[in-house]
Amino acid sequence: MLERDPELAAAAHAVDELVAGATEGGPVRGGILVYRGEAGIGKTTLLDEIHRTARDRCTVLTARGGETLTSVPFHVTRQLLQPALDRFDEEEVRRLCGGHFDLLAPALGLAPPPPPSAAPADPQGVRDGLAKLLGRLADRLRDRPPVLLVDDAHWADAESLAWLDAFTRIRRDRRLPALVVLAHRPLSEGTQRTGVPAVLAALADRAVVTLGLHALTLGATAALARDTLGGHADEPFCRELWTVTSGNPYETVELLAKARDRMLEPVAGSASLLRGLGAEARGGGLVARLEELGAGPTRLAWTIAVLGADSTPDLLASLAGMSGPEVAEHTELLRQARIVTTGADRAARTGPEAGDDPNAVAGTPAHALPTDPGSAHPDPVHPGPAHLGPVHPDSAHLEFAHPLIASAVYGSMSPAARTAMHGRAAWVLTAAGHGPAAVSRHLLEVHPDEDEDVVRQLRAAAVEHLAVGAPDAARRCLERALEEPPAPDSYARVLYELGCASLLTAPAATVRHLSSALGLPGLDDDLRIDATYRLAQALAHNNQLREAARVLATEAVRTPPGTDRRRLQAANFMYEGFQAAEEDGPGRSRRLADLTAHFTGADNSERALLTVRGFDAMMRGEPADEVVRLCDLALVDGIPARGLGWTDATWGFEIPALTGIAYAFSDRPDRAGALFTEAVRAFEISGWSGAHVAFAHTLLGLVHRRRGNLPRAQHYLEEGLRLADRVGNGLPVHWDTACLLVDTLVARGRTAEARSVADRYSFGPPWPGAIVLPDGPSVLGRLLLAEGRVEEAVATLEAASEALVERGRHHVVWAPWPLDLARALAPTDPDRAAGIAAEARAHAERIGTRTALGEALRCAALIADPPESRHLLTEAVDHLAASPSRYEEARARLDLARVTGSAEALAEATALATTCGASLLTADAVTARASSHPPQ
Repeated sequence: MLERDPELAAAAHAVDELVAGATEGGPVRGGILVYRGEAGIGKTTLLDEIHRTARDRCTVLTARGGETLTSVPFHVTRQLLQPALDRFDEEEVRRLCGGHFDLLAPALGLAPPPPPSAAPADPQGVRDGLAKLLGRLADRLRDRPPVLLVDDAHWADAESLAWLDAFTRIRRDRRLPALVVLAHRPLSEGTQRTGVPAVLAALADRAVVTLGLHALTLGATAALARDTLGGHADEPFCRELWTVTSGNPYETVELLAKARDRMLEPVAGSASLLRGLGAEARGGGLVARLEELGAGPTRLAWTIAVLGADSTPDLLASLAGMSGPEVAEHTELLRQARIVTTGADRAARTGPEAGDDPNAVAGTPAHALPTDPGSAHPDPVHPGPAHLGPVHPDSAHLEFAHPLIASAVYGSMSPAARTAMHGRAAWVLTAAGHGPAAVSRHLLEVHPDEDEDVVRQLRAAAVEHLAVGAPDAARRCLERALEEPPAPDSYARVLYELGCASLLTAPAATVRHLSSALGLPGLDDDLRIDATYRLAQALAHNNQLREAARVLATEAVRTPPGTDRRRLQAANFMYEGFQAAEEDGPGRSRRLADLTAHFTGADNSERALLTVRGFDAMMRGEPADEVVRLCDLALVDGIPARGLGWTDATWGFEIPALTGIAYAFSDRPDRAGALFTEAVRAFEISGWSGAHVAFAHTLLGLVHRRRGNLPRAQHYLEEGLRLADRVGNGLPVHWDTACLLVDTLVARGRTAEARSVADRYSFGPPWPGAIVLPDGPSVLGRLLLAEGRVEEAVATLEAASEALVERGRHHVVWAPWPLDLARALAPTDPDRAAGIAAEARAHAERIGTRTALGEALRCAALIADPPESRHLLTEAVDHLAASPSRYEEARARLDLARVTGSAEALAEATALATTCGASLLTADAVTARASSHPPQ
């Protein structure tokens, strides 16, 4: 701890702030501390010192990344949280999980993963659930707030870093309820894995303090030398010591220990020997020192390097081929040589861990919870479910005294010996009851050898990784399985599984893998249909809607009539309809109408096609009663049929979403709201918190927009964007949500805010390949009109007209371009404006909803003579008053009040506009009331 005063002071201040916030009863003032430095610079010792200073007032949770453990998902998370959860009984742990125990327990090692038949866990949902768990845990431990110490964070698994990132982002409104302290090497070292440097950099950006650890000065090195070897250590000796070690604390301490062991006199005459001794402290010199201990200790060290966090005496004995007494004897030699350390050594350095807190709540340790009330723990020796591998170590657990030693020992093994030992480690762990996920990290290191058992284990590991929300880990296992390779009759199945594993994180990779799988023999009919469906989903997510539709159409042609063909047809019609441009939209609509003409909703394939047909009919402006009839047939007792729900993996969330959207634009917002509220509930129950939940909030925003509750709509839409931003950039949900939010803000009179949203999310040309909810160019034209950019608005609205009329899409509420274009043209080209308004009215009459009729009549009134205008506006108000569209009613009432000059009507319009949150309408009403003459 020489010359570490600034680093220790920063930590002491952070701990004081944390404890003060907890004791004062206000928000706990936690945060992030980051310490960076090269290997051996003293990061571990610094964290140990922070542990010692914080343990009396805080709950200290510790973890360390491992060079050979980066592929083990949630390894660091389990190290941190398992000891803290040990103090609570099962019921309390379930409460801490917030109703998502079944989702979070497998990732934490508290329960086995769900069976293979279960849907994969949503990675974003798992991360968010774990972040909320830590928040609840911090609230529960408020009298001793948590301090999380993560050493060697550059070797942490990506899933754990993503969890810490989510936790530190989730508390936007106040300081963190915990102190997170990260120590890692400079980001340029040992962090070439995708994503890890970026997450560490993001955490550092939010840190209270980020400090770089520096090498010891000559003075500090001399002080260490004199403290270790005696006060007579002279200047030349100390200077040579500093030169040999470059001031690296670890190398300095090791070199001084060697000098003491050799009884080297710390004087100028001995200085020349330091360089040779220093070489023994690192790299090849350290390996030579290890080999001097003998074959037994060397083999045990190799075994520890391979097993890593699984280095318990029993497993070490099995893998090294030694007896228990031999392991103990060799362990003591390695300890004396400062090569390995034990859990007891760590406890002596830092004091009791969180699980040893004398104030801990009594109860069954969380990691010993059975999977159901009557089950026995699968492995009484290894704490936590055996399939999940390493958890927090006990006192008998062995590890290297420093990561530099671990790297040197692992690197000293010949490639053949290392590979062979990993292969044997996989066998030993399997025999000990560890599951495929724990074994897989060793199988990843084994050379391919056409071993079908290896393929089987890797495929099983991928299933477990997907079940805990770690698709990247699953992908690594399946890619390695392909290298084995699988037998010819199972090769296509492995490709299919790999494609499914990549669906959420890498649509382009999914396209490649599933296309290859479909080109090979080996997929039965059910898998072939599912692979085609998922391939189309991936293409659609990759903005390749035309190719998605083509793939589905091709497979549908060669699929016998029945439910499988109808499943493919439903997706084909859906993705064709989603395209922003289409060669023969009216023809597709006719084919869809003919196919579904006699459907009764007898099964899910019919219901899915009826949903797509109802949505298409709404877009085309067919009678709303027919749209509602089709949507009603697609539901069972008003809700999605079993197997067609929001979280159903077979059909996807699009089917119930299309039903609700069609209801919303058919003046049935209550039915749409019920469906979309259920969507949020279903996603939250299933632990989905990514783009699906973002879209559900967007759909609720749509419902409130159609009802005219603009503030509520804005709330849901802004939350939808926030959730979408956490997932990535440029997602389809970004376009839909930004479009609706721009429309809502313009309606509220907040034009500058609407422009800010449009610019932030690049809302405008070039438009995406998919349609936008509602029609994007129509909404952009409305924004441009609000900004007074009439010429640009007219051009934009005319482009919308050209695209939609050609496709036969005439819903004047979904795509209100004719209403706004007529208004824009009225001052300069009234004849053309009148023609557009008349055509819009004809389409509105065909649609038949009160909203469409009222909006079309209000538009026609703008161009009509004063007497006719008053009559049309009276009709418009009557229709809109009977509709669910309060905002549109307020606009029509204000227009009518201006025409009639009625103070009473003006007051009604003002009150309704205020209720809707439409500040611009309210301001217009006030202006009109203040005028001596009503505007004409």
